Parts: sequence; C-alpha cells; structure tokens
Amino acid sequence: MHSDQAAAMLRDARKRTLEIWADLDENRLKVTALPILNPPLWEMGHVAWIQEKLLLRQLHQRPPVCPDAESLWDAAAAPAHRRWDLPLSRAETLRYMQQVLDLALQALPAGELPAQASRLCWLAAAHEDWHSEASIRTRQTLGLPEPKLPEGPDPPTGHGRPVRSEDIVIPGGRFLLGASPEEAHAFDVEKPAHWREIQPFAISRIPTTNGQFLEFVEDGGYRRRELWSEEGWAWREREHAAHPLYWLRQGGYWFFRHFDLVVPLEEELPVVHVNWYEAEAYCRWARRRLPTEAEWEMAAAGTPEGSKRAYPWGESPPTPERAHLDARGLGCVPVSAAPAGESAFRCRHMIGNVWEWTAEPAAPYPGFEPDPMVECPERCFGEAYRVLRGGSWATRPRIARTTMRCLAAKERRDLFAGFRTCALVA
Repeated sequence: MHSDQAAAMLRDARKRTLEIWADLDENRLKVTALPILNPPLWEMGHVAWIQEKLLLRQLHQRPPVCPDAESLWDAAAAPAHRRWDLPLSRAETLRYMQQVLDLALQALPAGELPAQASRLCWLAAAHEDWHSEASIRTRQTLGLPEPKLPEGPDPPTGHGRPVRSEDIVIPGGRFLLGASPEEAHAFDVEKPAHWREIQPFAISRIPTTNGQFLEFVEDGGYRRRELWSEEGWAWREREHAAHPLYWLRQGGYWFFRHFDLVVPLEEELPVVHVNWYEAEAYCRWARRRLPTEAEWEMAAAGTPEGSKRAYPWGESPPTPERAHLDARGLGCVPVSAAPAGESAFRCRHMIGNVWEWTAEPAAPYPGFEPDPMVECPERCFGEAYRVLRGGSWATRPRIARTTMRCLAAKERRDLFAGFRTCALVA
C-alpha cells in the first residue's frame, strides 16, 4: 500500500465517524445507558485510541498522546459497565481524535509502506469502519434522527417484478473456507483458510423478506411453543416478543420504526432486526433451516467450476450497482435490487443490505491466531454466539468481503441482521 493511499483511508474512516455524530451537541451525546450500547463519546475516543495503539505506539514506539487515553478508551481497561460513568467531554474527545490522526499521518513514510505498516494502517481504518456501523446502529436503537451523511451515489432500487424466492441448488464439494493467512485486508477471525467438504444443498436466492416473515407472525409464530427451542422460547417469554423489533401494528396495518420515524412496513425489503432465535423459529415454521457458514460462503463466493471469488460477482471491489453498502439511503433496499451483484450461483445480496445469521456456534478456524492489537474475539466464541455473514447497508465497502465474519450473541436484535434459508434434506 502506498502512503498516500493509507493516508486517504485513515482520513476517510475518521470523516465517517465524525459525520455520524456531528449533529449532536454535548447534551444529546449523553444518551440513555443500555448494556448493548457504548456511549457515543466512548465510541469516538475508542477508535482514536486503537489508531494510536497501532500506528503510534506499536509501529513507532511513540509516547502516549494523552496520559489518560488508555484508562478511558481501551476496551480492556474500561469494561462496558464502566464506560457510562467515565468523565468524557465532546471537546476533549474531538481534540484527542484530531491529535492522534495528525500524528499518525505525519508518521507515515513516503512511498510504498512496509508490509507491517500497511497491515496496521488497514486494521486501524477497518476497526473504525466497524465502529461506524455500530454508531449508526446506536442511533437506530435510541430512536435518534438519521445521521446527516453527505449525499453519495443513490442506493440501488428494485427492478420490475419482485425476485422470486426460489432455491438455488449448490453442488457441494471441496471448498476453501475463509481468508488466507497472508491476506492483509482481512480480520483474524476470517483466517486461516482451510478446506471443507460440503454436501450438495439448496439455498434461497434472496434473504427472507418482511412479507415472508409477516406470514410467520400472522400465523401465530411467536405464540406457538412447538416452533421454538427451549432456549429460544425462554428468551421470547422473557422479552415478551410478539414480532420483530421496531415493528408496530396500527389500525390494522404494520409499520416499522426507522430511527425517529414510523414508516409503513415494506414487504419487499429483507426482514431486519431479528435475532438467531427468531430466525430459528421461522425456519421450523417454514420447514427449512439456516445455512452453515461453509454453505453460505460457497453460495456467495464459489463457482460451478469449483473456483472461489473475492466477491460474489468477481474480483473487483464493491460498487453501488453490485452491493448496497456504506449507509447509502440509510436503510435496506428491496431484494430485487442490485442484480449485477449476484453470485456465480445467482444468489443475490450476499454482500450488503442485511447481515445473515448462520447455523453453528461461533468457533475459531483451525490454526486461528488472534491479532495482538485489536479487541480479542475469543469471548465471542462458543454456544452462546453465532456468526453473521455478508454485511449490511451500513457496512463500509472497505471491509465487505465474502469471508467477513461477525460474531454475535444469539439474542441480539439491535444488529442490522436478517437471514436466508436452506431446504431441508429429504
């Protein structure tokens, strides 16, 4: 990576972080404390702390920019329950963010960067990208207005008749799951690539839509105990869940809370803000199942010839015509949109629009080695967690790939997450 490219990437990541929160003053940034959220000021300072840790302390052994930075913004030093009580101010946080970015840019050598510097620059930007989606999600969770992001390319729109929810038969076979250890632009949980033997399967061409999930809701899906696992039913009763998060029924019609607005529920959009238990119950009702991670990645990246692509459509990076990413339009688009982004097997929206739950417990790949510099993901491995694939409409294009993994607790409903289903084996 050239130093100019690295500098542009770091500036772009920071620009998006600041844009997301720019319209909120000090008082509005002091939001209601929720266990699933980070305080906005902590999110902002944390991405700068990771940038300092990677690019100043680790790469150049620079002294601390701010003596209190580690105690304030290091995730390990400031556990989630403590972050809401930290003495953070908007002005001081913004000042720290700018100081770190300025020093990081000044420290970049001219010309092509060494491999380690290139990797750390990407990690710093990618980590900030990850938190920018979390910040947009925070605004949705709290019912704040949409962030005022600059206008970019229009999001893709639906094309004519709705895409039929058909099954695509995937032949299976030997498949290389994950990213290679040498891949600089991939997170540690995506590595190392390893071979899996996959049986033939049939997967839905599109994610499950609001219209499809509405049938489940109106058929009593949330009241029928036989559709839920013991653990899922316990969650449903504890939360008194009767429909997806942010759905509302008024005057015989269904609506959806989108940030601080209530809008009609659009049946051709993918269902979003459902957790793994809800996806599991829907599958039982529909007599289907969730895909495994390997099945999902083969459908997204595999080809009938047995090769593997970096993206569903090929090797070139995402464009607005191929994938709905980067918070364009600030919400999902119809499943009929972006036909140019189909995989070799004709599966649509495998990148962007909505994260998709997969079946098995979250686990490290064989030979997994954690990056020593960013948050340790081991706490998200195990039966309590599942892996989501594909990214959402709020995911930055820089980190969106078919190998990307998001590890999340099964009960999380705040994520921009939905799912697609597979046919049961006869």
